[in-house]
Amino acid sequence: MATAILSIDLDAIAANWRALDRLSGPEVQTAAVVKADAYGLGAGKVARALAWAGARRFFVAAAEEGAAVRQALGPGPQINILSGHMAGDTEMLNDLELTPMLNSLEQITRHLEALPGHAFGVQLDTGMNRLGVEPVEWQAVAPLLIEAGPAMLMSHLACADEPDHPMNQLQLQAFHEMTDGTGVPRSLAATGGILLGPKYHFDLCRAGIGMYGGRPFEMAERAVTLSLPVIQSREVLPGEIVGYSATWEPEGPAVIATVAAGYADGLPRTLSNNAVLWDGDTPCPLVGRVSMDLITVDVTHLAEVPKSLDILGPHQSVDDLADAAGTIGYEILTALGKRYSRRYSETRG
Repeated sequence: MATAILSIDLDAIAANWRALDRLSGPEVQTAAVVKADAYGLGAGKVARALAWAGARRFFVAAAEEGAAVRQALGPGPQINILSGHMAGDTEMLNDLELTPMLNSLEQITRHLEALPGHAFGVQLDTGMNRLGVEPVEWQAVAPLLIEAGPAMLMSHLACADEPDHPMNQLQLQAFHEMTDGTGVPRSLAATGGILLGPKYHFDLCRAGIGMYGGRPFEMAERAVTLSLPVIQSREVLPGEIVGYSATWEPEGPAVIATVAAGYADGLPRTLSNNAVLWDGDTPCPLVGRVSMDLITVDVTHLAEVPKSLDILGPHQSVDDLADAAGTIGYEILTALGKRYSRRYSETRG
C-alpha cells in the first residue's frame, strides 16, 4: 500500500512554545507537555526541538514516557511524571532522575520510604476529582511534605477552555487555600490556563495542546500536515453505491478516489460522509463509510485525479477535522496511526 505522509513542523511547535512562554510572563517558567508521545508527533524529536528553543522542564504521563524523553534529552532538564510514583517505578525514577508528581497518600508513603531525598512534586485535587491529594488529606500531610522540600505543588483546571466557567475561579480559590504560605513553587495553568491571564500563572505554566496548533490557542501556527495517497480511482454511476453499508450513491456520474487511510490510522468512523479532503485549495468531500484502511473521496470536479489529498493542512486544522468527527483535536492528534511516514522539518542547524 502507498504511504501516507505526516509532516511535522518542529519550528512551528517551537514557535508556539515561545509564544505561550511570552504570554506566561517574564517571571514565570514555561514547561512543555510531551505526554502521549508528544501528542502523537514523536516525543524524542519534539522534546529536542523544544529544549533547543529554551524549554527546561517537561511533563509526561508515565515513567516509561519519561525514560524516552530522558534518552532524547540527556541529563539536565527536569522531567515530571504526572501519574506520580507508581508501584514498580522506583528504579526508573531514581536511575533517570525523573520527578514524580505524587497524587495520593499511598504514593507519598512509597516515595518517601523508597527514595528519601529524591526530587518530587505534589499534585493537589482542587475540584476536578481525577488525580491529586484531596484538601483534607493535604491538610494532614502538608507540614511533613513541605519539610521534605517538594519541587512543586500543582493542580489542573477542569474548564480552562471556557474562560467564563465558574469552575475556574473556584479551583483558583481552592489552590490558593491549599498552597498560600507554603513557599513552594506552584503550577496551575496548562494552555487554557495561560490564556486565562496572570492570576492563574503562579511560578510555572505547562504548555500543551497549544504547542501543537490546537485550541484554545487560536494564534498557534499549524504544526502538522497529513497527506494521503490515492490508490485507485473509478467512475460511479447513479444507482451504484460506494463503501460499506451502501451509505452513499451519486446523483450523477462521479469519479471516486480510494485513499489509503482509515480508522486504523486514527480517522474516526464518524467522519463518514461528513469530512473534506483538499487538493491544494480545492475541497473534495469524503463519501461513504470510513473503513479500517481506506476512505473514498469524490473528485469529480477536479481536472484530473491527484496522486494524494490532504486531510490536515493549511485549509483544515486538527480542530476542524475534530469538529467534523464530533470530537476534540487532542483525540485526532494522539490517534494518528503508526503507519504514517513521519517527516520532520526544522531550520535550525
